[in-house]
Amino acid sequence: MSAQIRVVIVDDHAIFRAGLRHEIGDRLQVVGEAADVDAAAEVVRAQRPDVVLLDVHLPGGTGGGGAEVVLSCRDLLEGTRFLAISVSDQAEDVVSVIRAGARGYVTKTISPDELVAAVGAVHGGDAVFSPRLAGFVLDAFGTSAAAEEVRDEELDRLSAREVEVMRLIARGYTYRELAGELYLSVKTVETHVSRVLRKLQLSSRYELTRWAEQRRIV
Repeated sequence: MSAQIRVVIVDDHAIFRAGLRHEIGDRLQVVGEAADVDAAAEVVRAQRPDVVLLDVHLPGGTGGGGAEVVLSCRDLLEGTRFLAISVSDQAEDVVSVIRAGARGYVTKTISPDELVAAVGAVHGGDAVFSPRLAGFVLDAFGTSAAAEEVRDEELDRLSAREVEVMRLIARGYTYRELAGELYLSVKTVETHVSRVLRKLQLSSRYELTRWAEQRRIV
């Protein structure tokens, strides 16, 4: 089925576009490419692809990058889906392109197989995000803020720092990434995680992630 999905690749690096075409071209039908905002809008309107693989940092236009491309094609969103693919995992990049109308955001560390699956999912109407990026979207659209109002006995066992650690672990952060984010040592992070698991009577990061997702506090 994926071979029938028509794709446009938008990225300002020709080597990346060529590599991506090589990796996915036997499973997806690449019908066009573009290297800047203006060319992207033009090729998307000309080809009306099923999915646009879109970098978020692009030259041209008025400086809005990938989000500007999506906004300029808002009238096509019912038939054309946009999937951002970028080296950036910054919250502002993720949120801006999703607010514009993109259906997902993955980083360029994604494997070709995972990318083909993500394209199929977006084409089918699902939203797709690299694991640690979904939390940015939840935060931006108020899910976590609403969840903070829903307190329960288990959550009240955790200190403010432990809640912060728990959220980042549930979003997919490694201990080293979490240590950098919170300016802590890896050993201190490990201690916080152990305390969270003990207080919540959980045995693994997987169980912790599910616990947080069920309470919509990721």
